[in-house]
Amino acid sequence: MQVVDALAQAFSDEGRSLYLVGGCVRDELLGRQVSDYDFTTDAEPAEIKRLVQRAGADAVYTVGERFGTIGAIFGEHQVEITTYRSEVYTPGSRKPDVTFGTSLDGDLSRRDFTINAMARPASGGPLVDPFEGRADLDARLVRAVGDPDERFAEDPLRLLRGIRFAAQFDFRIEPATRAAIARNADRLSTISMERIAAEINKMLVVRRPSGPIRELCDLGLMEWIVPEFLALRDRRATGARHKDNFEHTLMVVDRAPPVRTVRWGALLHDIAKPKVMSVDDDEVHFYGHEVVGERIARRILQRLKFDRATIDRVALLVRLSGRINSYEGEWTDGAVRRLVREAGDALDDLLSLSRSDVTSRREERVRAAERRVDLLRERAERLKEEEDVARIRPPLDGSDLMEMFGRGPGPWIRPIKDRLLAMVLDGELAPDDRERATEIARAMMEEVGA
Repeated sequence: MQVVDALAQAFSDEGRSLYLVGGCVRDELLGRQVSDYDFTTDAEPAEIKRLVQRAGADAVYTVGERFGTIGAIFGEHQVEITTYRSEVYTPGSRKPDVTFGTSLDGDLSRRDFTINAMARPASGGPLVDPFEGRADLDARLVRAVGDPDERFAEDPLRLLRGIRFAAQFDFRIEPATRAAIARNADRLSTISMERIAAEINKMLVVRRPSGPIRELCDLGLMEWIVPEFLALRDRRATGARHKDNFEHTLMVVDRAPPVRTVRWGALLHDIAKPKVMSVDDDEVHFYGHEVVGERIARRILQRLKFDRATIDRVALLVRLSGRINSYEGEWTDGAVRRLVREAGDALDDLLSLSRSDVTSRREERVRAAERRVDLLRERAERLKEEEDVARIRPPLDGSDLMEMFGRGPGPWIRPIKDRLLAMVLDGELAPDDRERATEIARAMMEEVGA
């Protein structure tokens, strides 16, 4: 790699050591593509800045300089170079006291897992592997460096990173490390929600996210992330049989496409079922769970500090998640138009989620349900091509109604506008038929007055 060779030469000319370290070494050994490189060196930050510029960096950034890290951009490649360091964490603090100038082995000893604690000289040479990370790669194990309790106490986010690495690489967590994750689960309470959410996002887009989700529940971590999700495991003795909502949800998440918002929608689409469950004549019902689920999903994602756009999109998927599964061919064009309008630009995500939300053991039932969704997709696309559904408006707007009835703004306007819009979508009222719309509006107001 040209970037690595240029940096190796620049550091060597100054008599400095430079090693590739961490994830890029791990990924090279796994045969995975590497585009970003991490290095460690005995040079200090001021010297690193000078040497990366000599190596031809397009840009240098110093956000992590106080922790000994200098970043640089070389074309399409990003590198970070960190002075050998050791870290001491003050109890209750996630910000370490950093000591520079330790040995390479000392630097590797502060890392989280053995598969991330390997290095190799940038100029070429044998692998430096003091904690047998290569053997753990071969054994497909995630093992903490040294004492796992100490590693997790230093930074509890490592509890999630261990589960995420196992999911990404299809590895197992080494038993002592796994037991330590369970012992230290409550340490997640000291981690910011933003950092936690970033790790969960990465877990949700692996090939089979059901694995890490199950681990989060089994090892006691979900209690500190989305405790509401644990209620799905509670199949209370109701005297009636019903679907295992926990296992069903895991299957839906696996079946959903690896799009972050769709996977979150899949994870939360049945989140309210334990809350609304009722039993009538030995039949279990979950009336209104999508509406309640939307509110719960919003609270969860707000707690995890997601941006407004993500919260709105996932909440919409949860609210509309069951609508498409009830689709039959006899839906009117108006009903399809209303769905298209309500879903907006999330329609494709909604269709994908609904297609994933059929987990029957009977293959013919799954295929039939998928076909219904596909037919609805085709029908929605045809209607969207024929007319811009999102731009359809009723003949009268709020200003028209206020002028007509001599009243100010208020909740009385919405039912009239909704009725007029529904009639337009159903083809019962032309978008420009103001005369008939006026008659309908007056009749509605008279009915309310009566």
